[in-house]
Amino acid sequence: MIDVPISALEVAVVESGTRGVETLRDTATFARRLELLGYHRLWYAEHHHSPAIGAFPPVVLIAHAAASTSAIRLGSGGVLAPNHAPLTLAEQFGTLAALHPDRIDLGIGRGPGTFDEATARELRRGAGPATDAQYHDDVAAILSFLVDEVALGPLPEPWLLCSSTAGAALAARLGLPIAVAHHIRPDNTFAVLECYRAAFVPSRWCERPRVVVCVEAICAETEEEAAWRAGPMDVVKAGLLKGLSEIPFPTPADAATHPFTAEERQALAGFRAQQACGTPEAVVRRLAQLAAETGADELMLTTPVYDLDARVRSYELIKKHCEATQAP
Repeated sequence: MIDVPISALEVAVVESGTRGVETLRDTATFARRLELLGYHRLWYAEHHHSPAIGAFPPVVLIAHAAASTSAIRLGSGGVLAPNHAPLTLAEQFGTLAALHPDRIDLGIGRGPGTFDEATARELRRGAGPATDAQYHDDVAAILSFLVDEVALGPLPEPWLLCSSTAGAALAARLGLPIAVAHHIRPDNTFAVLECYRAAFVPSRWCERPRVVVCVEAICAETEEEAAWRAGPMDVVKAGLLKGLSEIPFPTPADAATHPFTAEERQALAGFRAQQACGTPEAVVRRLAQLAAETGADELMLTTPVYDLDARVRSYELIKKHCEATQAP
């Protein structure tokens, strides 16, 4: 049984054979359907220069989804601090929070949002990667500007995205809740949580350690269909293992004929074992296990599958099975 809220992370997949504008058209529909299913939050990730994932600014997607929904919390998972001026982020999310009180989250991350070094430099006007000190200063400045400069009324809820103990230590020192990127670096999850909880200092933002664990979850009526739905993202991951970032997001049929090497299959199987893929019973059982092992206050599911209806169906199957197992 899962007794914590369940949320969603959307990475705005641009499916092979479609255009980015079609992905954008789906965003409001997706948000409305998740709201009807009873999901707690929907966050949008920042990505750049990828044929598989749209370069859609989270702040724009949040505004678009907020205008089409009424209850689900919406936020960034995350905006990447090195790519933006702190005051700009504070103004954008302060405005969203004023327009949609008690519904906006500001999830902040560090990565460039791209595997292409030239694109990363363009985003930073030619500068190299942010140092630890620069990133710490940026996060602190965003929080300060929200309170002291923007001050439009209701504030967005700030979160720090973490996949390493360095990020966990910063979140603990600032007293911020964290979203742990188990879907990216699952081997780091427990070290991140231990570091965060041990060093946490209460703040105006958070009185106690507060944790969202983000996990890749792909659900279908059968194990075979779930594996088939997971195929396109497996192709993208295999490309990343080779250092290739220009991999389109293929159809499940095309992914089924992809020539994975033995090493790739082993790596993908190891990764999938730490996520949640399969039937509703198997996925919810794995999610309940992960929630218990991590002590998560909330689970956030990311479901990178081809086709909007299939993606929503995965979320629907998980939510309905969760509710069924909670029934007296």
